Amino acid sequence: MKADRSNYEQVIENWRQKFLDMDQDVLIRKFNLEADEEALYITYFSRKLRIDRRDGRITDQGVRPGFDTVMNIYNTFYYAAEHPAASGNLVAFRQVKRVYPFEAAYRRTILSRLQEIFSGKIAELKKACEILGGTPLPQGDAGYVLPVFPFLNIAVLFWDKDEEFDAQANMLFDSEITEFMHEENVVCVAADAVYYLTKAAGLPPEKIYAE
Repeated sequence: MKADRSNYEQVIENWRQKFLDMDQDVLIRKFNLEADEEALYITYFSRKLRIDRRDGRITDQGVRPGFDTVMNIYNTFYYAAEHPAASGNLVAFRQVKRVYPFEAAYRRTILSRLQEIFSGKIAELKKACEILGGTPLPQGDAGYVLPVFPFLNIAVLFWDKDEEFDAQANMLFDSEITEFMHEENVVCVAADAVYYLTKAAGLPPEKIYAE
């Protein structure tokens, strides 16, 4: 997933062009998108993103979001099954179809940072989850179901550090998430969860892969 900035820009440009070849009416129906003559709109981690129908550019209040966000939108449009449907059953990363090759990177780059950032900051994490439209769960010192899209959820679970143990974090994913996106994008969704949580918490936004 690592690349220099110029490579990221080229990847985004390639996918912008792919979007322009997609049938936008099909996308509107498949994902129940709001649309007008100029743009499609999709809500992602409680942010209303705009996709220009003529040039394919994705913006968040006039600014292009980070690489993970842009790619997750394009890839969801491109890789989703013909009739994707969430199960509502949230499972551990390793239980998601076809993501096994990415588990080490997910644990090393996502969960470890989530643990470090919010260790001793349970109040900030709860506040951030609520800002992102989260629904509380009974597990952990902080546990919330978070909407990635209106049609797809993940969960964040967090146990704070104490005298004996370091902070521990986990994420759960809809068991059918790979019906909506490429398996590698599941890691990018997790990275974006950390980004949007840190931003909502008033902490320095954590950009795990790229701007």
